[in-house]
Amino acid sequence: MNSRILAIVGRPNVGKSTLFNRLTETREAIVDEVSGVTRDRNYGKAEWSGKIFSVIDTGGYVVNSDDVFEAEINKQVHLAIDEADVILFLTDVESGITDLDDAIAAILRKSGKKVVVAVNKVDNNQRIPEAQEFYGLGLGDIFCISSMTGSGTGDLLDRVIESFPDISDENEEDELPRLSVVGRPNVGKSSFINTLLGEERYIVTDVAGTTRDSIHTRYNKFGHDFIIIDTAGLRKKGKVQDDIEFYSVLRSIRTIEKSDVCLLMIDATRGIETQDVNIFNLIVRNKKGVVILVNKWDLIEKDTHTTRDKEDEIRKKLAPFVDVPVLFISALTKQRIHKALETAIEVYGNRKQRIKTSRLNEVIQEAVAAYPPPSVKGKFIKIKYATQLPSATPSFALFANLPQYIKDPYRRYIENKIRENFNFTGVPVQVWFRQK
Repeated sequence: MNSRILAIVGRPNVGKSTLFNRLTETREAIVDEVSGVTRDRNYGKAEWSGKIFSVIDTGGYVVNSDDVFEAEINKQVHLAIDEADVILFLTDVESGITDLDDAIAAILRKSGKKVVVAVNKVDNNQRIPEAQEFYGLGLGDIFCISSMTGSGTGDLLDRVIESFPDISDENEEDELPRLSVVGRPNVGKSSFINTLLGEERYIVTDVAGTTRDSIHTRYNKFGHDFIIIDTAGLRKKGKVQDDIEFYSVLRSIRTIEKSDVCLLMIDATRGIETQDVNIFNLIVRNKKGVVILVNKWDLIEKDTHTTRDKEDEIRKKLAPFVDVPVLFISALTKQRIHKALETAIEVYGNRKQRIKTSRLNEVIQEAVAAYPPPSVKGKFIKIKYATQLPSATPSFALFANLPQYIKDPYRRYIENKIRENFNFTGVPVQVWFRQK
């Protein structure tokens, strides 16, 4: 796929995520005064002078560190440099050229990529002379900017656009299915996506809460084409420790709201817990497709009935919505990884399907004839007509003479009859009764 990709690199706390948010006109990247907040590569879309391009936000590059995260962050920075067409090397006028800046400049010179140097935090004219020392990096012209106020970013983007290869704009990603992987912390969401993509796209450690941003990646293999999103783990409200984690959780919830299908990952070694059910209910309330993935299945001692018993336990806790695919997988051994993908795409198709009105009315009339709505106060309820509503999720309106007397048990009966006759597995279905 043709694309223009800009990677923002630099040492920690020079303002990379703030600049990323400004370029993409979003708040996708978490910004905090604490250095080292960004860990994975974070992707977004930007537009300048009528040209659309991708922007990659990276973690701060460090050297000679024993921190497990910082070693992984450095690996992610190198991957971003390899992917990008143009590198935006962000520096900080307040601290001048540091040893880390020199180390990054050496890496960029070896990469052979086009590099644009931006000196950040130049928010007044008095700082422009101070920025001139960054010519000493030997990477060509410098651009004085303030990622906080936006000052100087126009000239910077003009140079970035000039440096991109000349290709046509593509907007097809907006129409692609959006699949998000959600769940509690440390259940294996990032490992699952890394295995699926066949590369170490996301940082994986044993520490819960490693992923903080919701990270989007396009998957275009084996006849599939969609956007897959890794999200921060969702804890109970009382266990959220700090502001950064709070915003991570908030972004995960927003990701669910914007998704078509959510792959809810559960840790097989812990079983389905209250927070898993809470996340499931959040997905259902937002009327999204859902697939349950029970990860780390390779760690479970199994007998003939283990799978059946575990599945029954899960469905019992998810009731009354039990028409949900449940797959037992292992991101480590790649067990049923592609089956999980195929199932998610099937659920996406189920969510988008439209039922012919004539066939729908046949099913509803048969269901009503077999079990009419109970009469109330001597009044008989008659359902005459049904239609599927033009909504993004499967919703059906049934027209009756006395809809106010139809109770929830009968609503569930009608929903079950719809599910028996049409494939809405993994998709919440709404049934409304209206005055005919």
